[in-house]
Amino acid sequence: MKFFIDTANLAQIKEAQDLGILDGVTTNPSLMAKEGISGKEAILNHYKTICEIVDGDISAEVLSTTYEEMIKEGDELAAIHPNIVVKIPMIKDGIKALKYFSNKGIKTNCTLIFSAGQALLAAKAGANYVSPFLGRLDDISVDGMNLIEEIRIIFDNYMFDTEILAASIRSPMHIINCAKIGADVITSPLDSILNLLNHPLTDKGLAQFVADAKKLS
Repeated sequence: MKFFIDTANLAQIKEAQDLGILDGVTTNPSLMAKEGISGKEAILNHYKTICEIVDGDISAEVLSTTYEEMIKEGDELAAIHPNIVVKIPMIKDGIKALKYFSNKGIKTNCTLIFSAGQALLAAKAGANYVSPFLGRLDDISVDGMNLIEEIRIIFDNYMFDTEILAASIRSPMHIINCAKIGADVITSPLDSILNLLNHPLTDKGLAQFVADAKKLS
């Protein structure tokens, strides 16, 4: 399973890259705004900087919701770097845009997926990734893992190349469960990834090793 980090923070991206487990990055307008990045030129330059740090797919989201504007914006984003993946919302014009970019050989990530039917449409249109939002489904008392399972079955049934990119990850258990079910990718805040390191028995065992080592010195 691939690990993407869901952020626009360069320090966090570098930290994840230094761990040696980072496969890519996802961003969105909210994450850009959180870093104080606004304006077309600043956003494009920020994506370029991320591409210089990470050797993997970088999802860059369009801000428009009409077909013509998404095409214009997506072409500009794709021109930044070969690793840019144009992130398109799950709407009718978005499906048309996915097909356009697929025909041009430009990678896409269809975001805001909340049903298996939406994922199927995106895959049919040629999306490279679909992003089901687990945490937001959990927020309304719907089991997001069931959605991952449904999409996995459908994609396997028809041998779609589209990868399942589990998004809106809220905890280390989300990551583990996605790995068990067969999600191709998770995108997560750095904290959730780092929390995979933690276990009380590891801490206890390490403390014992350190104590025993001191006795030998």
